[in-house]
Amino acid sequence: MVLDVADHDERSSETSPAEVEPPRAIEGILFDFHGTLAQVEPPVDWVLAAATACGATLDPGRATALADRLITAGRAGGPVPRRIPPQLAEVWAERDLYAHCHRAAYTGLADTVESGISGFAEALYDRGTVPAGWAPYSDAAATLAALHERGVPVAVVSNIGFDIRPHFAAWGLDRYVTEFVLSYEIGRIKPDPQIFEKACKLIGVPPERTLMVGDSAADAGAVKAGLATLVLPAAEPGRANGLWATLALTK
Repeated sequence: MVLDVADHDERSSETSPAEVEPPRAIEGILFDFHGTLAQVEPPVDWVLAAATACGATLDPGRATALADRLITAGRAGGPVPRRIPPQLAEVWAERDLYAHCHRAAYTGLADTVESGISGFAEALYDRGTVPAGWAPYSDAAATLAALHERGVPVAVVSNIGFDIRPHFAAWGLDRYVTEFVLSYEIGRIKPDPQIFEKACKLIGVPPERTLMVGDSAADAGAVKAGLATLVLPAAEPGRANGLWATLALTK
């Protein structure tokens, strides 16, 4: 059907295919860390490893019971606790801004669970800050390698209170990451647009050409900084997480 001028004027408020903005080329990617590229080890493994570090031995039943209570109390990399004790409210609020607050918040929460093991809360925290306490998703290495091969710069952007660079080095993935943008180092927490803007500047790609990949509403906040956003559901440790989808969106 051919429209004459009059017909076109009457429909001037409608958007024609030619007026639709073409998809933007993605030239850089920001990845969240926890729940996107990697996951913490299973709770019982975490508890057993921390107990061993303290020189204690737990039977499976006790380890499972302790793990359940500790997850409810609050674990770094675990679900957000339902209740924060009043004495921990201040350090909890600033846990992703300062390393000492991150440690104090999570060791304090662990101390609310009676274990009978000396130094257990500190050992639990320490286990969560080393590479052995985490596992990259099974598709993380292949995805990051493919992006690197294509020349797509990558930043890892995380709300966190400790350095995760050693994790990537231990997994052999640091070679694929251009920059690490960690909240406790730059003083900004997702979804603050400035943390995303900072990451884009560091990798040398404007926000409108950058994709943020994460698993939470905080990650989706990147849209306010002008980035396209892909939100993937978190998976179990060691599983594939759908990261391959980013390859279809890059040049």
